[in-house]
Amino acid sequence: MSKQKLIIINGPTAVGKTAVSVELALRIGGEIISADSMQVYRGMDIGTAKIRPEEMRGVPHHLIDIIDPDEPFSVLEFKALAKKCIDEISARGHVPIIAGGTGFYIQAVLYDVDFTEYDDDRQSEIRKRLEDELQKNGALYLFERLKKIDPVYAGIIHPNNTKRLLHGLEFYELTGKRLSEHNEEQSVRESPYDFRYFVLTDDRDAIYERINRRVDIMMSDGLEAEVRGLLDKGYTEDMQSMLGIGYKEMCDYFAGRATYEEAVDAIKRETRHYAKKQLTWFKREREVEFIDIRDYPDRIAIAESLARIIKD
Repeated sequence: MSKQKLIIINGPTAVGKTAVSVELALRIGGEIISADSMQVYRGMDIGTAKIRPEEMRGVPHHLIDIIDPDEPFSVLEFKALAKKCIDEISARGHVPIIAGGTGFYIQAVLYDVDFTEYDDDRQSEIRKRLEDELQKNGALYLFERLKKIDPVYAGIIHPNNTKRLLHGLEFYELTGKRLSEHNEEQSVRESPYDFRYFVLTDDRDAIYERINRRVDIMMSDGLEAEVRGLLDKGYTEDMQSMLGIGYKEMCDYFAGRATYEEAVDAIKRETRHYAKKQLTWFKREREVEFIDIRDYPDRIAIAESLARIIKD
């Protein structure tokens, strides 16, 4: 039995993944599955750089706006939903394209990563204790512990990403193994898909400049009002969704912990830091094909080149 086809378009923040994935989908009959762990949330549009309906150009997009900001979401849910989308898109005779997002989420689908080791009677007890420690001592305190236990995993997550932070500590206590080692073991599994994994790259300074411009546009588009509206609806700053870059810094501003200018600067800095971590992740992945966007005149040319590669 032949494997299902799967295309992945990824790259650091602000490199142009959204435009390229849509152009590619139009050329190969594709449908897009978002692998962004923040774009799943309804009402969080500006800070997540969520694609606008007019930008989709008729291409179906999946796993965007599927839960409210107070609902839990993890790699477990993503893997199940993404596999369902892949099956349904393939059944329609179209090509599933996973676009952007979290490298760990993509790896989980691509190599059918096994999460059974996470299910343990001690898990809830350990998680509760870690959550209490987080509440008492803060994320940086736990992050320093994670760096000592598993420096590789700590190097690819953001200190404010408490979900992944707790996950790394919890996994070590449950199994005695580093999560980075487990992920590495799982990544050598053979993929159930006939896939091509493209990563768009550019000069790092150019990426950082686009990030700074993007944040300025987000602010002028109303990120401050978006976050205020979420807080007014009862969503609190300690929720996982509100710890995302852009939302956390605006919450600091509203709480008086930072000035407006400090908050904007922090969003730019943290986004640049995240892009750097993304590049580190991609370099560690297997069977990735790097596409330097400087070799092409525009996004259309990139999509046309990728379409030719895929069809060949």
